[in-house]
Amino acid sequence: MKHLFIKILSAAVILIGNQLQAQTFNNLFRTRDRQENREGMDLEKFSYGFYLAGNNFDYKMVLNPAYGMDGNKNLVESKSTYSFGAGLIGKMRLNYYLDLRIEPGLHFVQRDLTFNTFDKVNAAFPGGFILPDGSVTPNIDPPTDVDQKRMIKSTYVDVPILLEVHGDRWYNSRPYAAVGVNYLMNLQSNETSEGDNSVNTFRTTTHNFGWSAEIGIQFYFSRFKLTPAIRGTFFTNNELVQDKATTPPYWTPAISTMQTRAFMFVLKFE
Repeated sequence: MKHLFIKILSAAVILIGNQLQAQTFNNLFRTRDRQENREGMDLEKFSYGFYLAGNNFDYKMVLNPAYGMDGNKNLVESKSTYSFGAGLIGKMRLNYYLDLRIEPGLHFVQRDLTFNTFDKVNAAFPGGFILPDGSVTPNIDPPTDVDQKRMIKSTYVDVPILLEVHGDRWYNSRPYAAVGVNYLMNLQSNETSEGDNSVNTFRTTTHNFGWSAEIGIQFYFSRFKLTPAIRGTFFTNNELVQDKATTPPYWTPAISTMQTRAFMFVLKFE
């Protein structure tokens, strides 16, 4: 009797195990019978949403060998900081695989520049910097932190237009990639300021252009779509506004070109 009971119990365990295994396989790999969230969302001609972004902005610089380099050593250093941004999403469906997106946003950015150019410039002009009118500006020696460091704060109004291509939807997720162009207005550029680095004002361009590339995965929930994505944005124009001719070449003459590059982790809600 005992052996018969063990056999019946073993058969029951095997049967239940097989049933559980089949059900698990169904839930994980057979999408045909599973309910899909927001099924009609991808068929809408227009849709909208918003996004939040964690940013890392930095400068890509080409230095002037005359003032910005000492052999192979760079005398101007850029330090990026982490910041945040937010914006809106507007989407137009082109076909099953393509969407056109416009995602205007606002990014609050800070970057730190350090100029270690003073020794080289002072050596090039040992008697002081000669101004166009023939007068002489004494060298800054030794420089202070106020002279060497510039904290550059920027507020970018970013208007990217992106072409998105996505794969087939697998249950409640769908991968995609996007590429596009950007117009970016820097509200804190100081471009029109009368002051320059002689009075601790670093100037950059107000109107900028760039391009972006992005990859991510769209997750569909019952009430909304969540998209975590990684985006890179790269400026194509030189953002540097040179100092006045009467300002010693400690600062902007050490830089030939300066362009923003940014990497963002984006969370989109639609």
